[in-house]
Amino acid sequence: MKRFDLIKTIQLLLLAVLAVVALVTVLRDTELSREIAVGGAARILAVLLWMTLGISFLFLFYDFNSFSELRRENMELDNAVYSDALTGIANRYSVDQYIGQFQNKPLPPDIGCVTVALYGLSEINTKHGHSAGDFAIREFSEVLMNAANGICFIGRNGGNKFVAIFRDCTQQRLSSFQQRLTEGLEAYNHGNPDAQLSCWIGVAFQEDPEANTVTELVALSDRRAWEAAGQHKNAADLPSGKEGG
Repeated sequence: MKRFDLIKTIQLLLLAVLAVVALVTVLRDTELSREIAVGGAARILAVLLWMTLGISFLFLFYDFNSFSELRRENMELDNAVYSDALTGIANRYSVDQYIGQFQNKPLPPDIGCVTVALYGLSEINTKHGHSAGDFAIREFSEVLMNAANGICFIGRNGGNKFVAIFRDCTQQRLSSFQQRLTEGLEAYNHGNPDAQLSCWIGVAFQEDPEANTVTELVALSDRRAWEAAGQHKNAADLPSGKEGG
């Protein structure tokens, strides 16, 4: 697409340059200007050339705009396929696609995974309605993205569960991520006393021999989030993947 944009831009510039050169040539050549002004074959030829340049410019401009519109529609389609409709972050299909690049490959030693299961939605939905629960999920996704700070892949892995996959992972990165997530939730809850949110976290990193593939690593972090959830008194908030949104 970038190559197409470049080619069309060059074509438009060339036409503009040719038009300017032709105009300057006519204006500087007194005899040629007089012949065109008087009429005859010179005027007909000049009009045809100018019409050709003008029509070519219009068609190129139309192609450029049409392609830009097509690209915008393709981007919207990609967003519909790969992005979660509620939050705008990567959806479960994108998570599967991301994990799929490591399929049938040994687990790289520098990959870490964090499963984050949001809870508190049941209470919000009961008190304030489903739309309030959707709003809370969107806000939590924003907190999660801010915590990620661009250092990991973030996706909504269904319902109230999210996954963060770290390349070039270190324990320090994982700790920093969890700290930013905690601080972000505290700030959100401070401004929303009637819609408090918390989360369970399951971390998997350097788990040999418990996880030998990325799929197993994600499953392990998910299981640990479940284990953390099982210790909570409110079983209605277990990360079933069906809550909210």
